[in-house]
Amino acid sequence: MIRIIGILAGLFFSVGVLWAFGVGAYSAVTEGMGEETAEHVFHKHPKELHLASDGAFGKWDTQQLQRGYQVYKEVCSACHSLRHVAFRNLQQLGYSEAEVKAEAASWVVPGIDPNTGETTTRPGEPTDYFPSPYPNNIAAAAANNNAVPPDLSLITKARHEGPAYVYSLLTGFQDQPAELLEEFPASKTPSGLHYNPYFPNLNLAMAPPLTSNGQVSYSDGTEATVDQMSQDVAAFLTWTAEPSMVKRKQTGWPVLGFLLFATVLAYLAKQQVWANKKKKIITQD
Repeated sequence: MIRIIGILAGLFFSVGVLWAFGVGAYSAVTEGMGEETAEHVFHKHPKELHLASDGAFGKWDTQQLQRGYQVYKEVCSACHSLRHVAFRNLQQLGYSEAEVKAEAASWVVPGIDPNTGETTTRPGEPTDYFPSPYPNNIAAAAANNNAVPPDLSLITKARHEGPAYVYSLLTGFQDQPAELLEEFPASKTPSGLHYNPYFPNLNLAMAPPLTSNGQVSYSDGTEATVDQMSQDVAAFLTWTAEPSMVKRKQTGWPVLGFLLFATVLAYLAKQQVWANKKKKIITQD
């Protein structure tokens, strides 16, 4: 009885805390929001994006990942780094060791002159990581309207619905709607920024990177529309954020099977251990 009273008291205390610090705090925040802003009214939820890696049984589409890498290399790498990915990781996309070496050598990475100790540049090697297009953030901001382009290695992990967000952002550049200016005249897109309803504050410094069909020539014959290129690079950045995702999913099913089997064994063992004790209690009664 004392134990039951303690449990009930704990439940009532927990509910009280949630009400005081959860619901109450939420109400205070929402009440203080005031009038709607342009961001609340015109910001859009990311469009749907279906990738082969989605779901519990998802797998990498290596052809799409290779196309996405090509888009990154020919378009995105001009402004965005990929500092958590090494050239040798490209073997996971289906490239051979020789192809990875050739690909790494096509990039220029920072180096040190062994004779003078001064910084220099050299062709990349498989063990090198993708270089940044700028020497530092000051140079990056100076070249991009005072905005530092984010590193894309983990972008699909750092953003809500990351792959869909990347895809929507790349395909979402448009002229500012007339109704927005009518309702919020002060929300006119500032000079040097670009309107995109999928970006949180609707305006961003990045100009549309994918502007026309055929901007990249795919070697596998896939038509390189803006929509297709956006999907492909979103898939590639999903891989860069978690290269082991598919392996993790494949490992998860045997682990779940083992846990289920262990649970059944534990239940049967419990029944076996307590069977004789129950008989003794019944006999004594």
